[in-house]
Amino acid sequence: MKVPKFIIPAIVVLGVVLFQSLIVVQEINQAIVLQFGDPKKIITKAGLNFKLPFIQNVVYLDKRVLNLDNPPEEVIASDQKRLIIDAITRFQIVDPLKFYISVGNERVARSRLSTIINSRIRGVLGTQELATLLSTERTKQMSIIRNDVNEEAKGFGIKIIDVRIKRADLPPANSDAIYKRMQTERQREAKEFRAQGAEIAAKITSTADKDVTVLLANAKKQSEIMKGEGDGERNKIFASAFGRDPTFFSFYRAMQAYETALIGGETSLVLSPDSEFFKFFGNSLNIKP
Repeated sequence: MKVPKFIIPAIVVLGVVLFQSLIVVQEINQAIVLQFGDPKKIITKAGLNFKLPFIQNVVYLDKRVLNLDNPPEEVIASDQKRLIIDAITRFQIVDPLKFYISVGNERVARSRLSTIINSRIRGVLGTQELATLLSTERTKQMSIIRNDVNEEAKGFGIKIIDVRIKRADLPPANSDAIYKRMQTERQREAKEFRAQGAEIAAKITSTADKDVTVLLANAKKQSEIMKGEGDGERNKIFASAFGRDPTFFSFYRAMQAYETALIGGETSLVLSPDSEFFKFFGNSLNIKP
């Protein structure tokens, strides 16, 4: 059976028409169906949809949370200090129709948002001192910026999720000046700490020397007292012994004198034979009167 010639072209045309009628929306996208430039249908759910072939076309928009890296912006704080702010913004297209009518596409939206964000950063952060911008307190200021930008972004069908500062740097000239000032301040603090340490060490040494002196004086005093008490007790014993036996006491004292005079070998004494010094030797020395 011979196939008519018009069947094949008809199938091709039908395939082209069917292809032009299909709309495939991915999970990450949302779509706007346009007819001669006018929006006719908004598709926010993923799946297969249809449109009029040839006279309608589709614009796809991303429905994920998108990032916008703002160009670094120089901010002058309220104390006239300069700071370079590098911010990042996270946003989402929540109203495709309003987005398409107001900005048309993502490139224009990013440009408009960047201008608004930089303006609000200068306006809000410019009312704060540099110390505040470099501390954790700047989180409050970033919340104010996010809310202000979100109010303006609503007109574009955009929701601002977050505005954060990635980096906050000082201009090179300011950085060098602040670094030198910080270095000088740290050196001054180091000198103060060393001086305080030396003062404390001197006080500790002085206190220790004083304590040593007091301890030695007390020990010497105590030893003198004990020595005096010992001498007193010894004299008391000697006195008691002398009272009981004067001859023995005299003998004992003579023995002490002999010990003191004769021990050592280097002492020379010139005495007469009948000296009192030898009275206890008696005839043991064979001394003849």
